[in-house]
Amino acid sequence: MSDTTPAAETAAPHRYTAELAAEIERRWQDHWDEHETFAAANPSGELDQRPDLVARPKKFIMDMFPYPSGAGLHVGHPLGYIATDVFARHQRMTGHNVLHTLGFDAFGLPAEQYAVQTGTHPRVSTEANIVTMKAQLRRLGLGHDRRRSFATIDPEYYRWTQWIFLQIFNSWYDPDAGRARPIEELVRQFEDGVRPTPGDRPWSALTGPERADILSEYRLAYAAQSPVNWCPGLGTVLANEEVTAEGRSERGNFPVFKANLRQWKMRITAYADRLLADLDALDWPEAIKLQQRNWIGRSEGARVDFPVPGADRPVTVFTTRPDTLFGATYMVLAPEHDLVDAIVPDAWPEDAHPVWTGGHATPAEAVAAYRKQAASKSDVERQAEAKVKTGVFTGAYAVNPVTDKPVPVFIADYVLMGYGTGAIMAVPAHDSRDFAFARAFELPMRCVVEPTDGRGTDPETWDDAFASYDARIIGSARADISLDGLGVVEAKAAITAWLEERGLGEGTVNYRLRDWLFSRQRYWGEPFPIVYDEEGTAHAVPDEQLPVELPEVDDYSPRTFDPDDADTSPETPLSRNADWVTVELDLGDGNGVRTYRRETNTMPNWAGSCWYELRYLDPHNSEQLVAPDAEAYWMGPREGQPAGGVDLYVGGAEHAVLHLLYSRFWHKVLYDLGHVSSYEPFHKLYNQGMIQAFVYRDARGIAVPAAEVEERDGAYFYQDQRVTRVLGKMGKSLKNAVTPDEICAEYGADTLRLYEMAMGPLDVSRPWDTRAVVGQYRLLQRLWRNVVDEATGEVTVVDTEPDEATLRALHKAIDGVTADMAGLRFNTAIAKITELNNHLTRTSPGAVPRSVAEPLVLLIAPLAPHIAEELWSRLGHTGSLAHEDFPVADPALVQDETVTCVVQIKGKVKARLEVSPTVSDADLEAAALADPAVVAALGGAAVRKVIVRAPKLVNIVV
Repeated sequence: MSDTTPAAETAAPHRYTAELAAEIERRWQDHWDEHETFAAANPSGELDQRPDLVARPKKFIMDMFPYPSGAGLHVGHPLGYIATDVFARHQRMTGHNVLHTLGFDAFGLPAEQYAVQTGTHPRVSTEANIVTMKAQLRRLGLGHDRRRSFATIDPEYYRWTQWIFLQIFNSWYDPDAGRARPIEELVRQFEDGVRPTPGDRPWSALTGPERADILSEYRLAYAAQSPVNWCPGLGTVLANEEVTAEGRSERGNFPVFKANLRQWKMRITAYADRLLADLDALDWPEAIKLQQRNWIGRSEGARVDFPVPGADRPVTVFTTRPDTLFGATYMVLAPEHDLVDAIVPDAWPEDAHPVWTGGHATPAEAVAAYRKQAASKSDVERQAEAKVKTGVFTGAYAVNPVTDKPVPVFIADYVLMGYGTGAIMAVPAHDSRDFAFARAFELPMRCVVEPTDGRGTDPETWDDAFASYDARIIGSARADISLDGLGVVEAKAAITAWLEERGLGEGTVNYRLRDWLFSRQRYWGEPFPIVYDEEGTAHAVPDEQLPVELPEVDDYSPRTFDPDDADTSPETPLSRNADWVTVELDLGDGNGVRTYRRETNTMPNWAGSCWYELRYLDPHNSEQLVAPDAEAYWMGPREGQPAGGVDLYVGGAEHAVLHLLYSRFWHKVLYDLGHVSSYEPFHKLYNQGMIQAFVYRDARGIAVPAAEVEERDGAYFYQDQRVTRVLGKMGKSLKNAVTPDEICAEYGADTLRLYEMAMGPLDVSRPWDTRAVVGQYRLLQRLWRNVVDEATGEVTVVDTEPDEATLRALHKAIDGVTADMAGLRFNTAIAKITELNNHLTRTSPGAVPRSVAEPLVLLIAPLAPHIAEELWSRLGHTGSLAHEDFPVADPALVQDETVTCVVQIKGKVKARLEVSPTVSDADLEAAALADPAVVAALGGAAVRKVIVRAPKLVNIVV
């Protein structure tokens, strides 16, 4: 670190220090706020004050929504925010109208849990956290358009979240049109008889609840009884994505069980094909696209019906291998399957194998016990390749439709309701999980795909199943069809056609994607704009009565239970607020004022983040979700961006599925209904890496304060006790967090910004090292000295022309930094700026030419904006440099004046020539053959061939 002794400060009172940096930074941050320096202009409306900006090309740059934590920021949090700020500042300086702002995703479980623990209302603690976070982000010099900021807890914001929910609720997906349509159009089809009702009863003859039930089968937002993840310890249900691989809640680490509850869901599955296909139009990391494709999980196959004697309907399975249907020797249903209770007999069949019954007296007892066991496992656990397969016989048999033979029906936890139909036909000879299950339960196996590895066709002699798509079908014939000798593809087509002809099945496409569970039994979330009449029918609250505001309550904790007690059910905090739940309303449906009951679940915290990019465009519009011209200007399709969307969206890869998939779904519904012109929300996605930190643990494995650990001879000690060190996340619980406030106080915000950008490539995780921060601090001190005299405070630049070497160094830096900025390679941009600054320190100390100093200040301005603004001002310019033109390189000065050409004879270097970068092959050959060293090396030998690779290589063959 630089000398900061009193003597040094007296000798250099105008040195760039942390104190001076803090004064400069505060002053320029105030200037930016006062002059709305970073305000982006809309084409019309309240934010259209700058027509000169609207005439420029636009650039919409976004960070993923931050959650305002009470712990505040550590230095790992701002990595992406600083990066987008650097890019946004550069885009302004290259002539763009830039929209860059930041709001707060403020509903959710953390604030509610904190409220329950402390008695502080979640709005109070959340708003206090937002104030703290805004102050921390402002101190970093982030150039946000503050007029466009908001929080999801603002009623004027969630009024539109509720409005979007109602758009989805009042829509259905028309597969013929391939898009969402208003539910009124579906109702007209029922009224006109164009679309028959179940049972073909006239629409006019149906009761209100009957009509509601029918429409619920089509609505994109609907309530249904379904298996959900119930967490008694939290008192709420969770989406699959909120449950860990160990079957526990992400928040609180409580056990999660399967339960059947009535919940609101979103019919995202209707959009599965479009969500897949439209990925091709997006500039996203391939790894993220792959995760979305895998999550959607499209697979082609057939649905096959297996009749169950005595049941009113068959067991329907989805299989990707209908060609193996002749080899199905048993069936397995998910424990939650709704057909299980209907097929379980009162007593075991006489031929029930003892190992099938699990030692239970009756099938009902066996099923109940196994269901309880399965409910304690997560979907991930159930799908894991466990060595021991578990399950139990239901006591019922189904009939294989091609062999006409009975096959026993089991339940087992490796079959999920979340995939296919929740039932499988088991072909143990050709599926490893089925093979293991068949061995465990002594079930028959039948080979119907001829092995190509010489193992023979008797599965009883095999160690595992034979699974192949490149083999012939055998043992699969009956009087009216034979698959024998066919390949897999041909056999699939043949058996599917046979099934369809007889009404026993059909070819179909299946998806892993399930409809999105949209209910939470919490207080701190958006209320549903739904009320129920006395018959229990759901009604939408009219638009003019939005928002349905969250009531102020004293008791906002859900009812929680013994974490291990699966036999419980939710009780929501809102249900205890009788004055809010029961309401007199006129819904405008001609029925006048009636008494209704409000929905007492709340929306998940994902709701507010599904559409926030649209609110940034037009944040004060009280009449529309977003003005059409604002949406078209900022997000509409254009050349190179056929789907439209945000130009650059930066955030962590952990949101690869949940947030991104949900946002895409909402956006597509809005597009179908004509509310937006873009059909994707985010055109370019960039995942920044993580700033990591060393975690130090004592002998008990408990983290100790990293700042108090000493290194001695390669070992680490805390209070004279040796501790271990491992690289991990940064966080308060790991006692290794460093706050940006600490670094800003010691070095200044510009130094912090430079260090975080210089640590390495933006998309790579990197370790934090406070000791290394000083390197960027010294860069800024050298930059300051190249413009300002530390003793007098006077500007020292001169108006003389730079020499050619300096001129070339400048334009090479401009060229390199420009390319690096566009490619988000900020670490290499800083290296080039450092190289130019060091060149000036060596060659022009105290007398840097103005024509070099000013471009240098502009080059570093996006990265270190405060010191750049200050130096720009001291160089005689008024106002901010935020919209100054970024320097442009002269191509003639970017090229080296000369390059070194190597001359080889028999592969050995004999000479080096300094030549023009544009030298021709002929001239370079002549120069090489005339060089005295080459002539001497040839010694009169005949030259057979000269190979020229201008301007850097000549190879002479003798």
